[in-house]
Amino acid sequence: MPSPGEKSTKLPFVVLLLTVGTFLMSTTEFIIAGLLPEMASDLSVSVSHAGLLITAFAIGMIVGAPTMAIATLRLPRRSTLILALAVFAVGHVIAALSSSFTVVLAARVLTALATGAFWSVAAVVAAATGPAASSRALGVMMSGVGLATVVGVPLGSWAGQVIGWRGAFWALAVLAAVAALVIGRYIPTEEHRETPSVRSEIAALHQGRLWLLLSATALITGGYSAAYSYISPLLIDRTGIPQRAVPLVLIGYGIGALAGTNAGGRFGDRKPLTTYITTAIAAALVLLLLIPLSSSAVPTVILVVLMGLTGMAVPPIATALSVRFAHSAPTVAAALAVSGFNTGIALGSWVAGSALDSSLGLTGPALVGTVMIALGLIPLIALAAIRATRTDTPGVLRPDEEAALGAAAAARRAAL
Repeated sequence: MPSPGEKSTKLPFVVLLLTVGTFLMSTTEFIIAGLLPEMASDLSVSVSHAGLLITAFAIGMIVGAPTMAIATLRLPRRSTLILALAVFAVGHVIAALSSSFTVVLAARVLTALATGAFWSVAAVVAAATGPAASSRALGVMMSGVGLATVVGVPLGSWAGQVIGWRGAFWALAVLAAVAALVIGRYIPTEEHRETPSVRSEIAALHQGRLWLLLSATALITGGYSAAYSYISPLLIDRTGIPQRAVPLVLIGYGIGALAGTNAGGRFGDRKPLTTYITTAIAAALVLLLLIPLSSSAVPTVILVVLMGLTGMAVPPIATALSVRFAHSAPTVAAALAVSGFNTGIALGSWVAGSALDSSLGLTGPALVGTVMIALGLIPLIALAAIRATRTDTPGVLRPDEEAALGAAAAARRAAL
C-alpha cells in the first residue's frame, strides 16, 4: 500500500486535463460578474436584470447536471466530455451573434447544460484516484476555478472593455473547441467498463447525510456567490475603485480562490467536516466585515481576496463528501453536488439582486450572503452531530464505505 506521502506526490495526468475544462467552464460562469455593466448597456436592460444571466446559468446547471449525468451514463466518458465542450462552444457562438437579451439568456442555459454534463463526469473521473486522495484530486481539478478567476475572468473583463463582451464570448468558444481536441487526443478510450445501472444509481441516493450535505452546500455557495455576483457595482459605486481597475481586484479574488480550492482539497481529505465548518464560519465573517468596510479600498480588496479563499475551498470538500455518502452512485452524487452549488448561486444571485434594488443598496448582497452561510451551518452541525454518535473515527470512512468507493475507484482506473 502506498504511503501517505506517495499518495500526495502525483496525480494522474487526466486530472490536469480536466482542470483545463473546469477553467473554461468557470470562466464563463463567473465572467458575467465583470461584464454586467457592458452587457446591460448593449442589451438595453438594467444591471440587476442583466444579473439574470447569472441566475439562468445556475438554473441550467441545477437541472442539467443530474439530467445530463443520467442521460450520458452509458456513454464513454471521453465522448461525453468532448460533446459537452462542443455544445459549450456553440452556446457562446449563439450568444455572441445575438442582440436579443432573451436569446443570450437561452444560450446561457444551453451552455449551462453542457457545463453540468462536463462537471458531473469530470468529478467522478477525478475522484476515482481513491478515497484517500479524492478531495485532493478534486481540489486540483477545481483549481481551474481559481485559475479562471485569476486569469480567465479578469482577462475576460478586460477584453469586454477593449473589444466588447462579444469578443470575450468568441474567445471562449474557440478555446472550448481546442480543449475538446486536446481531451479527445489524450484521454484514452474506455475498453472495458461495466454498464452502469440508472436504477441502482438513483436507489443508492437514499442517504439522509447526503441531503443534509447538499442543503448546506447550496446555502453556503449561495452566500458567497450572492456577494460576488454584484461585486463590480460595489467596487465601483461604493468603494470608489475605477472601472478599469476592477479586473485587478478580481485577480485578487482569483488568487484567493486558487489557494482555497487546493487547501480545501488537502485538508478535506483528513478532516472533511471540520474543514467544511471552519471554512463556512470564516466565509460568513468575511462577508459580514465587507458590509461596514467596503467604503475603503484597502480593506475591501483584502476581503475580496479572503472571499475567494474561503468560498472556493467549499467545492472540493463538498463534492468528495457527496461521492462518499452516496456509496455506489458516484456519478449522480457528483452531479447533485454540482446542482447544489448552482442552486445556491441561483438563489443567492436572485435574492442579492433584489437586495441591491432595495433600501439595503450596494451592501445588500453581502448581507444576504452572510445570512445564507449562517443558515448553511445548521445542516453541517447536524452532520457533525451524526458523525459524533457513530463508532467510527470522524473524517474516516466506515469499512463498507471504503470498500464501495475503493471498488468504484479501481473500476474507473482500469477503464481509464
